[in-house]
Amino acid sequence: MQPKNKISLFLLAFSLLCCMGCKKFLNVLPKDQLTGNNYFKSKDDVESNITSLYSRFFEKINQTQVMGAIGEYRSGEVMATPTHFGYNDGKMIDALGRNDLNLAITGPGVNRFHLRDITNWTTYYQVIQGANILISKLEEGVPGVSGTEKEAYIGEATFIRCFTYFWMVRIYGNVAYYTNPYQADPLPREDMVAVLNKCIADMKSRMNSMPWTNSDPSKRGARASKGAAVALIMHMNMWNAGFDAAKRDAYYEETAALGGELVSSNSYTLLRLSDWEQVVKGRSAESIFEFYRSINYGDQVNIDAPISALFLRWPYKNPRFDNQVSLFYYTSEYMYKIFPDGVEDGRKNPLENDGWFGDQYGGGVYSGAEKFVMTKFAHNIPASENTNVNPDNTFMIFRYADILLLRAEALAALNMNGEAINMLAKVRTRANASPYSGSTGQELKDFIFLERSRELIGEGQHYFDLVRTGRIMSAQWARHPLNRDQFNRGAWTWPIDHAATNNNPFMTLNEYWESSGI
Repeated sequence: MQPKNKISLFLLAFSLLCCMGCKKFLNVLPKDQLTGNNYFKSKDDVESNITSLYSRFFEKINQTQVMGAIGEYRSGEVMATPTHFGYNDGKMIDALGRNDLNLAITGPGVNRFHLRDITNWTTYYQVIQGANILISKLEEGVPGVSGTEKEAYIGEATFIRCFTYFWMVRIYGNVAYYTNPYQADPLPREDMVAVLNKCIADMKSRMNSMPWTNSDPSKRGARASKGAAVALIMHMNMWNAGFDAAKRDAYYEETAALGGELVSSNSYTLLRLSDWEQVVKGRSAESIFEFYRSINYGDQVNIDAPISALFLRWPYKNPRFDNQVSLFYYTSEYMYKIFPDGVEDGRKNPLENDGWFGDQYGGGVYSGAEKFVMTKFAHNIPASENTNVNPDNTFMIFRYADILLLRAEALAALNMNGEAINMLAKVRTRANASPYSGSTGQELKDFIFLERSRELIGEGQHYFDLVRTGRIMSAQWARHPLNRDQFNRGAWTWPIDHAATNNNPFMTLNEYWESSGI
């Protein structure tokens, strides 16, 4: 059998495995019903299985504007352009910005963006189940897989499992947690801090069997590594620091220490702004973890899935007549806030000058509704004649600049200001931006937050940073802040589809959204 056919058959079998469990708790089947139970007979089978797990997860974030809807828009800095032909659909962004998820899910753009899919966590649990089964099979032993390879594969499968839990926690809050390969008994949701602490311990116990980065250029960033595991642990620690005040310093300390190890490994580097097209294309020296997709491989990406897609216009999107303006834009007020006028910063420049906003046709960093274009993602345009095709970019999750700034944040929280400013300087130097000249203390902490807002704009991190730092409750930081009562009742989460309660008497939903009528 040809390898391609073999992989296709496995993907079909895995899909059937997942679908057959729809009426079971978390889509888990008893051991004797798993069609893939006897599949793991070679190293190729393990490789195919891992590839399918990544693909399964990507299916979920490829459904719609998932990354933007959950991580970028809910604090009100993004608006829809009234003169765009898709404005009526795009008005869902206004509802997201007001945190009116009821209207966002059921109102404008429902047929185009179908945000209700975000409320269904089934696919995530299918990925977790698949990772649990793979770990179990590897621990039993797979023919042709050496001891060293076995430990590395278990590390990678553990990353997939822990990353999926982390992703779910940031969307839903508390989640049901399990690591058994064939979990069938119903479980309640577990406190999210406890879940992430289990994931941290799990990942730390496995990450040293993985290389800091993949030596194979085709896998760099696209497959998990020790660098990806460290980045994940750092993010989980920083999330918990926002919700577990009693242990906050311990989370900061581990984040700072792990970040130091990653920097010292010399496995990653910041590319020049003039080489930015390599970063957004993927598999670059800056990439730590991403969902790499390329039309050269025939990968199918939903036209509305990338965050960047809706901040572009012609000549980066076709047809020209329909894309004279971008559908979405960041308000001028917000852009002045994160990119102060008069402060040197190469990222503010147009595309022709290696910047991220505007081009020879206009639409600079402060341009607002009718002219805004985020050329940060306008590289790697495929030959598409006049069809609607996005630039051929990766889905960035963790990259080196993100981790440098996360470490800077932890160091500043520990009053290790000199090293925090050093981390900050690495990012600003690459950005051709003026060095930080403020004081320490809160001013430095706020500046690091703003630097993350600048550097990671359009990458689905901003809202999560607002939530975990508590800034989502301040009008200084959010256009539509939550009050303390809303925050404590879970207004920052998403509603959970009622199907989660099927065959599970212990399952509860997010009360804030249940009382909102979704």
